[in-house]
Amino acid sequence: MAANLAVSAVDERAAVVENLALALLPLNGPVPAGPKAAEIGQENKTFIPLVSVVQTGTAISFPNRDTVRHHVYSFSPAKTFELKLYAGTPAKPVTFNEPGLVVLGCNIHDHMVAYVMVANTPWQAVTDAQGRAEFKDVPAGEYDLQYWHPRWAGRAELPRVRVNLERDGKMRLVITDKP
Repeated sequence: MAANLAVSAVDERAAVVENLALALLPLNGPVPAGPKAAEIGQENKTFIPLVSVVQTGTAISFPNRDTVRHHVYSFSPAKTFELKLYAGTPAKPVTFNEPGLVVLGCNIHDHMVAYVMVANTPWQAVTDAQGRAEFKDVPAGEYDLQYWHPRWAGRAELPRVRVNLERDGKMRLVITDKP
């Protein structure tokens, strides 16, 4: 049996939380393979999107749609890499094989930053401008809902909350800045 889960994320002041990365990690059973390709572009000297969630083993391409060259890098433990000065799209995407948080930067434009949460699950989402995200057709069972937000850029901790999906449900997730 499959279920759907609608998540509404707010902070401790009840303000909506946009760009909250979410991943449903099954506690039992196999983890099915999900999409293994993603894209994080550069436009107007900005990474698009700011926050991504991908399944372990996903190859991410980094097309440069600007008229200037970029030097994309990460020194994060979950994925260290460099795409030295380039225009267009690098020939090979970068594969993210380890779960965890990856912070991206541009060595030429210090203000450019993006975040990738890598999780071993195909059930992922990022909250929209209204703080909403949806998971569809998830097998019934118990999950840990793992989440992370850019306002926690100084820490790599990925908090979790237990979720039991037996039928369609709604959940209000209140995030705080406390670890």
